[in-house]
Amino acid sequence: MAKTLRVFAWAMGLACTAIGLFHVVGGNAAIPGEADAGPTLDSLGRFFGAIFAGYGLAWLWAARQDPVPAKAVRWLAAVFLLGGVGRLLSLAVHGWPHGFQVVLAVIELVLPPLLFWLANADERASRELRPTDTPAAGPSVPDHA
Repeated sequence: MAKTLRVFAWAMGLACTAIGLFHVVGGNAAIPGEADAGPTLDSLGRFFGAIFAGYGLAWLWAARQDPVPAKAVRWLAAVFLLGGVGRLLSLAVHGWPHGFQVVLAVIELVLPPLLFWLANADERASRELRPTDTPAAGPSVPDHA
């Protein structure tokens, strides 16, 4: 499970960084069906693209730690889940978005519970592999120097 967590963390980091940079460079053209959304949404999309790229870099940072920190995984997964909840709110208020956005919403709602479940896998595996820190058993002899 520790290897699975590390693979997911790397995949999240690479994907989110790439998607974020795609939005920074592409602007409105990076949003399906919104190429002509205007300068305000273009500016907003590029800004949020940079934020998403930073989010991806945070995943890459976590993936490079030994062990992968459970606390960081839980926080990053919670942020991802919040994005999915935001999409549900949008659906409730404005209706169905482009089909690609629906697919993204499903990923954002399904993946975080898996990440929460795996969050401490690497820390747990690291503890199990580490030799015990307790001294060897034996009689205790006071030191009288």
